[in-house]
Amino acid sequence: MSTAASSPTADVTILIVAFRSRATIPLVIKALDAQTVRPARVRLLENGSPEGERVDASSLPEWVELVEGETNLGFAGGNNLLARGVETRWLLLLNPDAYPDADWLEQLMAAAARWPEAALFGSTQRAHGVPGVLDGCGDVYHFTGLPYRSGYGRTMTPPPEGEVFGPCAAAALIRRDVFEALGGFDEDYFCYVEDVDFAARARLLGHTAVQVRDAAVSHVGYSSTGRRSPFATYHGARNRLWTFLKVTPGWLVWALAPGHLAITGLLWLSAARFGQFTLFSQAIRDALAGWPGLMAKRRALQARRVVTPLAWARMLSWNPVNLFTRAPDLRPRR
Repeated sequence: MSTAASSPTADVTILIVAFRSRATIPLVIKALDAQTVRPARVRLLENGSPEGERVDASSLPEWVELVEGETNLGFAGGNNLLARGVETRWLLLLNPDAYPDADWLEQLMAAAARWPEAALFGSTQRAHGVPGVLDGCGDVYHFTGLPYRSGYGRTMTPPPEGEVFGPCAAAALIRRDVFEALGGFDEDYFCYVEDVDFAARARLLGHTAVQVRDAAVSHVGYSSTGRRSPFATYHGARNRLWTFLKVTPGWLVWALAPGHLAITGLLWLSAARFGQFTLFSQAIRDALAGWPGLMAKRRALQARRVVTPLAWARMLSWNPVNLFTRAPDLRPRR
């Protein structure tokens, strides 16, 4: 990296899964090159993009390790592949359209020192090209089983540092031993909600997640799929249902099921407004078709959990309004 040789090096490997990202990667690399604290490694997966949209070695500096793939493994499988064989203490996930501030890594490492008990850290995400608007400040899991990225699209000051349900994986720091203990992301998800599922599994095992206000990136978002694309609608609907059924512990899954069914029904009607009713139906059908495997995952996870259903309930957002306003839900240090 061209950063001054005197800059400290953190025990971190940055992982970037790139799909149709040829136009945005140069800005990402420029931002990483300007970091005040250097990562030990940077690994980038070319994740099966079409010709003409692939990232190639000639466009990357020598300090970026390029892994070339011909098949799209999705966000989940792509990050799992990049994490294999990594020996640094921390993994730092970065989307190929997220441009970090110069002190981004420095702020994350400082937060890790302040919160030695935490295993997951999230970044403040600004909406790229839209001054004053947030792209997100941590993932919230609502009692209806619907996750949302807090602050998304809102004009607001990022909340102070605190405990959050989980970090958005667009720019998230994860302790490597925890990532490995959980088996990484669930590759059946392919894309969407896999970070919420991962955070939920980590929280069930007693790990803490922290949202770091001063670690910031500028994020384009949906640059390769589109927010209302059939791809996003299908995977979002299917994976939300999988997550609710897999991670909700004990008797809470029965207590919260009516609310989850109700919100799913509303989202189904919303999909119909965009001509995606049949697609949404297919997503729910495919989610339920995987029932045996899903229940096997649930049993294995719930057998390992260390938190009670009541402790889990305290991690959720219970304000119905928050779901529609995307209000942040950060907790002070306990």
